Amino acid sequence: MSWSYDKYTDDCAEYNYLCTMHTLDEKTAAFARMLTIMDELREQCPWDKKQTLESLRHLTIEEMYELGDAILDKNMTGIKKELGDVLLHIVFYARIASETNDFDIADVIHAECDKLVSRHPHIYGDVKVENEEQVKENWEKIKLKEKDSITSEGFRSVLAGVPASLPAVVKSWRIQEKARAVGFDWDKPEQVWGKVEEEIQELHAEVAAKATPEKIESEFGDVLFALINYARFIGINPEDALEKTNKKFIRRFQYLERESQNDGKKLEDMKLDEMDVYWNRAKELER
Repeated sequence: MSWSYDKYTDDCAEYNYLCTMHTLDEKTAAFARMLTIMDELREQCPWDKKQTLESLRHLTIEEMYELGDAILDKNMTGIKKELGDVLLHIVFYARIASETNDFDIADVIHAECDKLVSRHPHIYGDVKVENEEQVKENWEKIKLKEKDSITSEGFRSVLAGVPASLPAVVKSWRIQEKARAVGFDWDKPEQVWGKVEEEIQELHAEVAAKATPEKIESEFGDVLFALINYARFIGINPEDALEKTNKKFIRRFQYLERESQNDGKKLEDMKLDEMDVYWNRAKELER
């Protein structure tokens, strides 16, 4: 039977009847609806017909960032919307690949299910674990045995699964997590903080010595890497922490702009201590 977009949108009773007739639950029917709409758009819409895997890539990245914003804002309506957009992209990619007989959405889902079963031997096998860390360690060890971890040099790398295009903060976090899974890590947060202080001192020394920009940049990178490592040890996601600080700065700065304008002042004519009055007022309001 062919699924009709109009039947889903215009006749809820018929929609429910179809679900019953095809022994589909609500979730399965909803997914079937999306697949049908995707087929119709790909076959009939000029824009959708023109898209390729490459043309969708930057749009997918944008959708992921929008989802990330909604999550940080705890905007459940926004999260629902953005999850839908991300799901649409997954279905879109699979539809395009099916046209060249590379794979379809069923292949994508089954492959992911197989991977989840394989990487959870404590659920689907006889492996015993006591905590979350052991689960993560097993996950990385299993990944290391998979074919996609083989580098161009022919050896299996623990770090092979870290995407090259990840934002730097996220990439550092993932590199450190993967290294930890095979035992390359500090034992205590105090040791990591000592490394942070050491890197800050080295950075300060290079700046004081008027070293080359390249050397100072290198030391600054070491400081950031060490701080990200420390964040991991104290249970803080550094990407989320930094983005929340970005949002906090934006709120306070826009308060400064708005309130100073209401008072007939221009930022370019104000001194820093005058701006601080508004800034501190914004902080007090947040408390």
